[in-house]
Amino acid sequence: KELLPSKRACPLIQNAAEEPRVLCIIQDTTSAKTVNERLTLNLPASTTLSRLYEDVSHKAGYVNGTFDLAWGNMPDMASLDHNSEMSLSESGFEPGGKKNFLHLTDKDGEQPQIASDESGTADSSGVDDSSQERFIGPLPRESTAGCSGDYSSPSYTYSSILSKSDTGYVGLVNQAMTCYLNSLLQTLFMTPEFRNALYNWEFEESEEDPVTSIPYQLQRLFVLLQTSKKRAIETTDVTRSFGWDSSEAWQQHDIQELCRVMFDALEQKWKQTEQADLINQLYQGKLKDYVHCLECGYESWRIDTYLDIPLVIRPFGASQAYGSVEEALQAFIQPETLDGPNQYFCERCKKKCDARKGLRFLHFPYLLTLQLKRFDFDYTTMHRIKLNDRMTFPEELDMSPFIDVEDEKSPQTESCTDSGAENEGSCHSDQMSNDFSTDDCVDEGICLDSTGSTERVLKPKSLLTFELFSVMVHSGSAAGGHYYACIKSFSDGQWYSFNDQHVSKITQDDIRKTYGGSSGSRGYYSSAFASSTNAYMLIYRLKDPSRNAKYLAVDDFPEHIKSLVQKEKESEEQEKRQREIERNTCKIKLFCMHPVRMMMESKLEVHKDKSLREATEMAYKLMELEGIVPLDCCRLVKYDEFHEYLERSYEGEEDTLMGLLLGGVKSSYMFDLLLETRRPEQVFQPYKPGEVMVKVHVVDLKSEAIASPISVRAYLNQTITEFKQLIAQATGLSAETMRVVLERCYNDLRLLYVPNKTLKAEGFFRSNKVFVESSESSDHQVAFTDSVLWKLLDRHGNTIRLLVLLPEQSPGTLANRTQKVRGDSDVIFDGTKGNRKSVEAILEESTEKLKNLSLQQQQQGSSTSDSQKSSDASDFEHIESPTQEADSNSSLCVAADNRELENRIRASAGSSGGASSDQENHFACEERSDSEVNNDRSTSSVDSDILSSSHSSDTLCNADSGPIQLANGLDSHSITSSRRSKAHEGKKETWDTAEEDSGTDSEYDDNGKSKTEAQYLYFRAEPCSQEDTSWDAQKCLVVHVDKRITLAAFKLNVEPYVGVTSTQFKVFRVYANNQEFESVRLNETLSSFSDDNKITIRLGRALKKGEYRVKVYQLLVNEPEPCKFLVDTVFAKGMTVRQSKEELLPQLKEQCKLDISIDRVRLRKKTWKNPGTVFLDYHVYEEDISISSNWEVFLEVLNEPEKMKSMSELAILTRRWSPATMKLGPFQEVILESSSVEELKEKLSEMSSIPLENLEFAKGRGTFPCDISVLEIHQDLDWNPKVSTLNVWPLYICDDGAVVFYRDSTEEPMELSDDERNELMKKESSRLLKTGHRVSYSPRKEKALKIYLDGGPAKDPGQD
Repeated sequence: KELLPSKRACPLIQNAAEEPRVLCIIQDTTSAKTVNERLTLNLPASTTLSRLYEDVSHKAGYVNGTFDLAWGNMPDMASLDHNSEMSLSESGFEPGGKKNFLHLTDKDGEQPQIASDESGTADSSGVDDSSQERFIGPLPRESTAGCSGDYSSPSYTYSSILSKSDTGYVGLVNQAMTCYLNSLLQTLFMTPEFRNALYNWEFEESEEDPVTSIPYQLQRLFVLLQTSKKRAIETTDVTRSFGWDSSEAWQQHDIQELCRVMFDALEQKWKQTEQADLINQLYQGKLKDYVHCLECGYESWRIDTYLDIPLVIRPFGASQAYGSVEEALQAFIQPETLDGPNQYFCERCKKKCDARKGLRFLHFPYLLTLQLKRFDFDYTTMHRIKLNDRMTFPEELDMSPFIDVEDEKSPQTESCTDSGAENEGSCHSDQMSNDFSTDDCVDEGICLDSTGSTERVLKPKSLLTFELFSVMVHSGSAAGGHYYACIKSFSDGQWYSFNDQHVSKITQDDIRKTYGGSSGSRGYYSSAFASSTNAYMLIYRLKDPSRNAKYLAVDDFPEHIKSLVQKEKESEEQEKRQREIERNTCKIKLFCMHPVRMMMESKLEVHKDKSLREATEMAYKLMELEGIVPLDCCRLVKYDEFHEYLERSYEGEEDTLMGLLLGGVKSSYMFDLLLETRRPEQVFQPYKPGEVMVKVHVVDLKSEAIASPISVRAYLNQTITEFKQLIAQATGLSAETMRVVLERCYNDLRLLYVPNKTLKAEGFFRSNKVFVESSESSDHQVAFTDSVLWKLLDRHGNTIRLLVLLPEQSPGTLANRTQKVRGDSDVIFDGTKGNRKSVEAILEESTEKLKNLSLQQQQQGSSTSDSQKSSDASDFEHIESPTQEADSNSSLCVAADNRELENRIRASAGSSGGASSDQENHFACEERSDSEVNNDRSTSSVDSDILSSSHSSDTLCNADSGPIQLANGLDSHSITSSRRSKAHEGKKETWDTAEEDSGTDSEYDDNGKSKTEAQYLYFRAEPCSQEDTSWDAQKCLVVHVDKRITLAAFKLNVEPYVGVTSTQFKVFRVYANNQEFESVRLNETLSSFSDDNKITIRLGRALKKGEYRVKVYQLLVNEPEPCKFLVDTVFAKGMTVRQSKEELLPQLKEQCKLDISIDRVRLRKKTWKNPGTVFLDYHVYEEDISISSNWEVFLEVLNEPEKMKSMSELAILTRRWSPATMKLGPFQEVILESSSVEELKEKLSEMSSIPLENLEFAKGRGTFPCDISVLEIHQDLDWNPKVSTLNVWPLYICDDGAVVFYRDSTEEPMELSDDERNELMKKESSRLLKTGHRVSYSPRKEKALKIYLDGGPAKDPGQD
């Protein structure tokens, strides 16, 4: 066989082995295909140019003479001559492995013509099949063919799917896991009788929707398979007609199951048509199921029909598999003897007799389908398995040995019984069973013709020869795998592999590889070591020249098929044109600084042959600038969005094509486009490549203002002096006194002071940000890091904008204060001492009144007992805002540097509450559980600080986050110091983390004084406008704050707005999903916050050092809802469990009306809904019991004093199962001194009076209370595990709270009628659904394959 070009194709040379070769790489630049291919040819140097064109045309699939070849690196040169006999070496090609790049281009402006193949033909390459590299399996590889085929990449390209296979056949695209469908569809398509019959059926659009018509969609698919020029086509229209959605594409199914279901659907659709009996005529056979009495010879029988014959691979219990299909067929009809306990009751003998039971074939179908039952169930492992044993099958199968001539006679002495089908006419005896009824035919749905015995004369043996034409192969295991089909074409006798979109030629050797097994003996374990790729379904066709049909040629199509072909051809051409447009369309990101909507982003899709002027007009309309900016005031420029860098403008290139401008059509571009606008009086500035863009912010030291940026373009080789002069021209500042500061990255400020240093040396890049200041102040003289300029820029770079929601009934409600400010025009803050005293007096009075009211509220016991009510309502329900009595001259404004004022406010607050510091610790009822605030109890134990660090990021190089300047300081509160010079003088106060393990020191010493006063951090608050937030603007603050400030300092700064001291309110961070988590680590900074993050302030006592907020839930083991929230409380490090009980019980009595003795209360670990370790009174938090923020604990009310005395004991929750009554008893606790199974059984026996030898137990599954249906518990649990201790597999009971079921093994389950079982099933389903447990009455089943004749699944909720 020839692997190299033939002698005629490639001229001989004296020494062919030593001839140099030329490597040609040809890029297809035409639009003839969806994806442009790159071809690789390795040719002898003596190959002529004309032969090169022939090879390229064959390789690319184009008609020779309809395209040109040109040099890739010299596009201006003329194309290579089509008819030249010059060799490649003479034409300028470089041999010896050097790459010669060529472009395949349009000829005379017209696209190349794609070479067409006739469907069903053999390989048009002319190369013999044996020269191809063949592969059969899940991932086939195509071979190369032709003269130039000895140098090619074996991997597939996407474009190969879009051009027809060399075999002439079209593949099917796998939607996801639809290989089983593709294999069956290809087999049906390659069956001439089925294909021709489908073509003869005519669709009536007036009677049915074409989308839901299964025969019509199959017809369309077959037409495309025969006429399409694509390599593979989609099957989505067919599956849509099945009523499947996209999820079905991800379901694996059995190919034999699909065959049955599809045939049934086609029969239903073809009723009342010529094709009504097509499936039966082609695929249906008949067999007799008989029982023959061995004493009297009486035989009872029935006629069954079949569409396929299931053949056992390995008999049940056997160690050896059948070796061939013939052997399996013989076993299929081999009768079995019914004797002993299996004797048959003979109606003639009127007694049980030995009998022979078996099957006999009466009639074989025209198309014989054999299913090899490779999927079995292993009762040892209780898993499905695949049998990979070797089973041979012949190419021609003689079925005459398997049919019995005697069965064709009409037996007069036999009894005919119901076959389960509507086949009364097929019974030959008048002695029919009285119970024969046609109502039992719901399963088969197959109607047999009534034919007499004279019409069913046995065919000669020569007419019972079947030839194999389809082998459906499964590769994989019982858990999943891949199907493909090996099919023989009846037109040329050639075998092909149809593997989804890949179609390739194969040989008889490849078919033999699908027998399965290995070359060794067929022992019991041979299947385990055998290949997993083997035949699963075989289809044979009867060799009968009078019936054997040929494929219908295109010219012989019926008229309705011809019109369908034309319709599909037009659709394919339209799709091709659309793909061509898509392929020639440049898609690039487009940005625009819209005058109204600010920065907008979109995607510009423009054809490569459109000019820049036309693209600008398209962008103009896309950005909706009509009527806002004239078109001639817009232009497109090259833009880098990541660096905010304008790379270049396109002056004078308005008529240049976009394809050239953008560098061709690409899937993605390394740059973007910006639609730039100007005012009519302005002129566009040209942007040249190589320039860098600089955003210049002018700084005014006097007003501490930083102006919006001015864009300046400079060159990297400019000096600092030249750069200053450039800025001076743009800003009007003096270059002599100018200071320029470069911000290279976040908070990295660099003063540019070396005059002759270039911008490149200073670290300038594409896009840069600088701050400039030019004044005569003495700030020039000090070191830069000590200067006012540096401090201002440092503050500017670290300031973030936060939205703070204040408590609704806060005494310092912003609405009241704001209203007073706005109501009196004389209260404009001017920094005078009088106004400061006014603010001091108001805040002092506010704080003192609040504390007095708080004490009264505690003394009167007026706090609400409803634990579900929010703290805002419960803590301050009866408090009126003291500011309503304040003088209207008071203002929100506090001088930025007036720390002395704040100290006096703090001192007054301290003196008013100094005598009642203990009461302050219990300021009011704690707010409701955080988990309810979050609307998600399961997240309540999450550490809020971990979340806060993972859900936010620092603001890097934020140029626009500077302080907002307010006119006259109205409605603003500026405090530049984040540390107070003094704290409370009347009481001790500690600002520290709530967790000991935070790893940081306290911000304050034992006297509450700040440890450092050197650093002053920026804080400014102002009222929130309605545009700023969706929150109520009356209760919201906009806070501009240095994010290096600690949470403790932030709370101190917020105090005047909340109206209470910082120890009496809590800070919650709000995330994107509106979940709130409390921030408790007071010495951590706000560095994890970013601009426009939201904070909620809630009233309630804040945690102190070593304290933890704890949510207490009541454990009710025998209630439908065993977990009930009670209260929020606080536990402290070093506190014993008994001390926590003593503090908790009054709170429970007051808020929850629970009056419990301390000896009848138990606290235990809570893990979601599971009760865990029992906490004993002497246990100490943080020493014996690990505790964390937002901790949760169970409180259990005991019926008797605590029995557990030691941690070595084990508390088990037990529940009795009574099979006789089908009921579960209540939970009862058992205390074990060890982990012994024997002790557990003894305790259970003592408690239940079940004899020890009859007692069985099982561990509950899932989460507490381990609910299980009473219909499942008796069989599904692992009863009486063979272990001696509880802490080993499969029990693993190592902690308190495990659930154990127990029963009496002698107690028989109640016998239920079907009605009782159904009723009980409904009750159990309702009960388990209410408790949130999954209901399951049987092991998991695979999803059944269904085809919906009405176009979709039924919406009846009662159906399964």
